Amino acid sequence: MKIERVFVVGGGTMGRGIASLSALSGYATVVFEAEAAARARLRQAIEGSWERAAEKGKLRPEAIAGAGARLTVAEGLATAADADLVVEAVPESLELKQRVFTDLGKLCRPSAILGSNTSSLSISEIARAAERPDRVVGIHFFNPVAVMPLVEIVRGRETSDATVEAAADFAASLGKTPIRVADAPGFATSRLGVALGLEAMRMVEEGVAGVEDIDRAMELGYGHRMGPLKTSDLVGLDVRLAIAETLSRELSGGRFAPPALLSRLVAQGKTGRKSGEGFYRWDGDSASAVDFREES
Repeated sequence: MKIERVFVVGGGTMGRGIASLSALSGYATVVFEAEAAARARLRQAIEGSWERAAEKGKLRPEAIAGAGARLTVAEGLATAADADLVVEAVPESLELKQRVFTDLGKLCRPSAILGSNTSSLSISEIARAAERPDRVVGIHFFNPVAVMPLVEIVRGRETSDATVEAAADFAASLGKTPIRVADAPGFATSRLGVALGLEAMRMVEEGVAGVEDIDRAMELGYGHRMGPLKTSDLVGLDVRLAIAETLSRELSGGRFAPPALLSRLVAQGKTGRKSGEGFYRWDGDSASAVDFREES
């Protein structure tokens, strides 16, 4: 299962990050975004991230030139027929992902690996839509892709050993550390991360402590690199809400029921860093905590 050509479906935050890192890591990389306006801006957005990294001394000009030569923006899914690995990174909708995998199952070679970047949906259910479910695997990256060192490799009911190992080897080739988990609701990381994040949100609702103090409690008291509320802002509050709703349906006890505060922020369009506000107000990389006591 030698991987040389990578096709990324979805040009959002995660898709851009995966395509960028794939090209920088030496793979011939094609990325496709269904929305025409976003697709037209896709290459510029990826190259802009490279330029910012270069300004910080994290990328050399020759690395950017090489990655640029390996990166292509596709006008449709047809180019996926040449890929050794496809990574789907479309929004967290099972129906949407199954439609994508139905198309990929018809387009791709039997030897191609079909990966999903889903953070909570069942790989086994996604694989049902593909013609070769043994070649379908979860390849769950974390945001920001360039920085976060972990990739979760999720084995569906029919995923072969060879597919799991090829996906893990690919993640390692990008400089990431892969972990292998079973296809359970929320896998390992989303289940643990969302549980902590939702409880932090309930503490804000109840006035236990302010946003910044809750985050500092986990950073300084438990050694977390980033607190659960700031992490939620980076992941996207809409993404966190979708995962919580999925876990709430699939796991008993009501422990993953979304807090009213989370639902309200998403309904207001305050989805975290990408919108400029969530539990923090964002200005580039800098953030200031929102005082929800003043807003109530």
